[in-house]
Amino acid sequence: MELRHLRYFVAVADERNFTRAAERLNIAQPPLSRQIQQLEEELGVVLIEKGSRPVRLTEAGKFFHAHAQELLEQAANLKAMTQRVGKIDRKFAIGFVASTLYGLLPEIVRRFRARYQTLDISFHELATIEQIAALKDGRIDVGFGRLRIEDHAIRRILLREEPLIVALPVGHRLAGVDGPVRLADVSQEALLVYPKQPRPSYADQVLAIFRERMLLPQKVIEVRELQIAIGLVGAGQGVAIVPKSLQGMIRTDVVYKALDEPGAVSPIMFSVRQMDRSPELTNMLEVIYEIYEEMGIAHTRHRL
Repeated sequence: MELRHLRYFVAVADERNFTRAAERLNIAQPPLSRQIQQLEEELGVVLIEKGSRPVRLTEAGKFFHAHAQELLEQAANLKAMTQRVGKIDRKFAIGFVASTLYGLLPEIVRRFRARYQTLDISFHELATIEQIAALKDGRIDVGFGRLRIEDHAIRRILLREEPLIVALPVGHRLAGVDGPVRLADVSQEALLVYPKQPRPSYADQVLAIFRERMLLPQKVIEVRELQIAIGLVGAGQGVAIVPKSLQGMIRTDVVYKALDEPGAVSPIMFSVRQMDRSPELTNMLEVIYEIYEEMGIAHTRHRL
């Protein structure tokens, strides 16, 4: 059994039609049918119900399809990693969501770059879900995101849970409240969430916090990015729930207040390809934990 057999079978199973699968694979239909027949003979089981239109998989076929997809993804990951490791010019691509730039990511990269000066480091602003795709096709080597997206081809390490705060216009009624602001009071305001696309995103994470507490924001306004949300807060168009590190974004028209919700946090996730154990990634994790320990930030050490 070869990888081409897996590709051929997955194409037929996905398209549910031999003609469309042959077009997708850029081969003629008769050779494709023979390859599937040879695969069934080698396995000794029937994978596709005979004469079914559209194509229907047997129970064995459904099982084989799921695992064949996984093996093909692993092969693609292995190819991307091997090509990266084999390059003479060492390149290291970092994907990040915009909000991480207001936290420790700049210091992490500065220290990492100073320590490993032979690396050619590049940066790519990508939503968390976009980072997953970019890791799988080799466009980036590590991602810093905020969503707990599960993908068997990607390993996700929780670096820490960052508290969330509320951004308010200067002069807002909640800005003068003594102590933390209640989420129930925030729900009475127009809520600015970001990014609008792609989804799922940090916007869904924020809205889930309200749903978990049986709260419904009076009005939800979706905007394209973080900077637009904060700008509209300053213009008095609503309020926004943001990571605590955004307090460093100094604006004369915005006030930041703590939330009276201990469970209102946003995870910072370190994402890599499942099989990637390259020294660059291990070294970056060491730099991250070194900085956390210097700053007294609670964390659990993980190894690749």
